Amino acid sequence: MIEDKYEPPGPSTADTAHLVVGSLLSVIPGLQELFQYFITPPFQKRQVKWMEDVGKALQELEEDQGVKLEELQTNDIFIDTVLHATQIALRNSQSEKREALKNAIINAALPNPPDESVQLMFLNLVDTFTVWHLRILRLFQNPQNWFTENNKPIPTFGISSLLSRLLTIAYPELGNQREFYDLIISELDAKGLYSGGSTHAMMSATGAFEKRTTDLGDKFLQFITTPSGQ
Repeated sequence: MIEDKYEPPGPSTADTAHLVVGSLLSVIPGLQELFQYFITPPFQKRQVKWMEDVGKALQELEEDQGVKLEELQTNDIFIDTVLHATQIALRNSQSEKREALKNAIINAALPNPPDESVQLMFLNLVDTFTVWHLRILRLFQNPQNWFTENNKPIPTFGISSLLSRLLTIAYPELGNQREFYDLIISELDAKGLYSGGSTHAMMSATGAFEKRTTDLGDKFLQFITTPSGQ
């Protein structure tokens, strides 16, 4: 539980949007009650959980790394990041995306964060990407480490192999979804995060394990990953 000295934030933009929608629905009998019945309880639960998670993370930064929360409170760039990440988090139920957004806030609070524009760009990527974009990008940053960290045996190939084979071994559920993961790869490439070429081109067995993220892709993953020591 967060200490009493940390006052919870006031209503967010998402709260205001919810109220606007509610007022619009009020002109049609019965729809406002239906909207509130289905949306209000889960929205409030999601909001409370997010506030608790972010508050706890910031408190740990203060206790473990000496980050001064009073200074962050007057840091407009940091506040912008928190508000933007919060709006995105309240629109998402996926735990992986919410974790990425929380990590972005933590990294924005640490010394030497990315430029304000870069932070905004990275948050927007989390917003528009699916969890599969994040998973696949992380896999291709260092495939061998990915298998080790996820307690999976490192695949062995013959003389040559395909990146798609590596991908579907890591995520068997993608085995019959070639069009889906091809689109994700092309989008990661278009955003400048991935530069590995086609996943269906033949390559050497060792080549399949090479790093395929760009410098920008590495910075993006770093920004949405729990920093070491947390």
